Amino acid sequence: MLIFAAFVPLLVIEQRIAGAPSRNGSRHLFGYSYLAFFIFNLLTSWWVKNASLGGGVMAVVFNALFMAVVFQLFHLVKRKFKGRCAYLILPSFWMAFEYLHLRWDLTWPWLTLGNVFASNIWMIQWYEFTGVFGGAVWIFALNFLFFFYLRKTAFTGFKFRTVFIPTFVFGCGLLIPIAISFLITACKLDFNKGSSPEVVVVQPNIDPYNEKFSGSYKEQLQRMLDLAETKIDSATNCVVFPETALTENLWENNFERTYSIQALHLFQQLHPKLDMVIGAATAYQYEAGEEHTATSRKFTDSDDYYDDFNTALFLSGKNLLQKYHKSKFVPGVERMPFPVLLKPLEKLAINMGGTNGSLCDQPYRSVFNSHNNALKIGPVICYESVFGEFVNDYVKKGANCLFIITNDGWWGDTPGYRQHMDYARLRAIETRRSVLRSANTGISCFIDEYGNVSQATPWWKPMAIRQKIQLHTDLTFYVRFGDYIGRLAVIITFCFLALAIFIRIRGLKPNK
Repeated sequence: MLIFAAFVPLLVIEQRIAGAPSRNGSRHLFGYSYLAFFIFNLLTSWWVKNASLGGGVMAVVFNALFMAVVFQLFHLVKRKFKGRCAYLILPSFWMAFEYLHLRWDLTWPWLTLGNVFASNIWMIQWYEFTGVFGGAVWIFALNFLFFFYLRKTAFTGFKFRTVFIPTFVFGCGLLIPIAISFLITACKLDFNKGSSPEVVVVQPNIDPYNEKFSGSYKEQLQRMLDLAETKIDSATNCVVFPETALTENLWENNFERTYSIQALHLFQQLHPKLDMVIGAATAYQYEAGEEHTATSRKFTDSDDYYDDFNTALFLSGKNLLQKYHKSKFVPGVERMPFPVLLKPLEKLAINMGGTNGSLCDQPYRSVFNSHNNALKIGPVICYESVFGEFVNDYVKKGANCLFIITNDGWWGDTPGYRQHMDYARLRAIETRRSVLRSANTGISCFIDEYGNVSQATPWWKPMAIRQKIQLHTDLTFYVRFGDYIGRLAVIITFCFLALAIFIRIRGLKPNK
């Protein structure tokens, strides 16, 4: 609940500095704001250091810097305007920053403001209309109501008339969205539902640091299949394994001859109606003369090139193999930012086991179709589940459910893997799709279209879970229009900047 007043101290400081301008005022404001955002990032993202100390430091230092720069720009542009409308600059600039932060190579949208409600989904069922940017609008509206209330009482004192009206408005601003959320849940909107297939989710719990990429890939695969066997019966339609579950060197040029794929096909022969989703680290060798990508690498002993992928594989009951390549990467781990410019530095990418350096993506989303066409699966790989509009593309392609495969074991028993699971609940609400997670070390679970979690597995325990899931085909408002609030914020930001530059160049006096 503190998020509804979190910006108020900085707004008070900014007002005082703006009201008594000095040569060093703006510099002091930047110091205050950077300190505030540094503490915010440190307390919420410290766990990244478990995977990489350097990556954790960069995530905290640079994300705080980006936030402080946005607040500083708000302060500088606001000086060109007067009146309360000038305070529209901050939410516009901030949401424009978040919108763009979702779309460049240094993306780290973990702390997007609207994510703060991920563990309190009873408050934000209306995200199916707005996505997380609707949460940002709500947050800024209440912060400014609180700030204007404090600013007014500073001059008039705490009189009943002074207190009652702002308190009433603030209460309405807080409670009306929550009431709408309860109303949506109570009405249980009539979605177009399909069949209810039964799915088994496997959590193998293989230590990513000491076993996964150094142990026997054959033994690990057999352990996962044995776990799945404990839950599979004649009614099971699909079994799901986590990200990079297959650690054998899999060349896409010759999939069918690999031990892992052959073992999975043999397992399917025992369960002819069974479909399988499994993560793998794969590679593709380009043919002579075939165009290769900016992320491709040259073999040391030949002139040929190849690309590495973080891949989701789908094996149907008819031995049909489909694949999807992960396309949203953790900066500095799975891809060196701006590979066209920084390709010589890709050897400096953080090695977290398996494939490191710059992975190759695919420019479109793939949907896995089961052998009976009942399941149309959006295969979301790990970090991709943090990006709302990105996940929408699976649904627009026809996905009637979302399968998230991930390996959160890099972070250890910290808030990181719990936050990651909560963000999957946001995707369920935004798309109104059933979501399931297969996480190597937890949390694996089933999530319904309202964000409710069932059968959440404990951390660091091998197990398998089974449940029927609801399939839906309707498209929500947010799926159809995506981050329209973010795009609007970018337009408003451009207008504010253009007008501020025009005022400065022409030496015009700001209008009240």
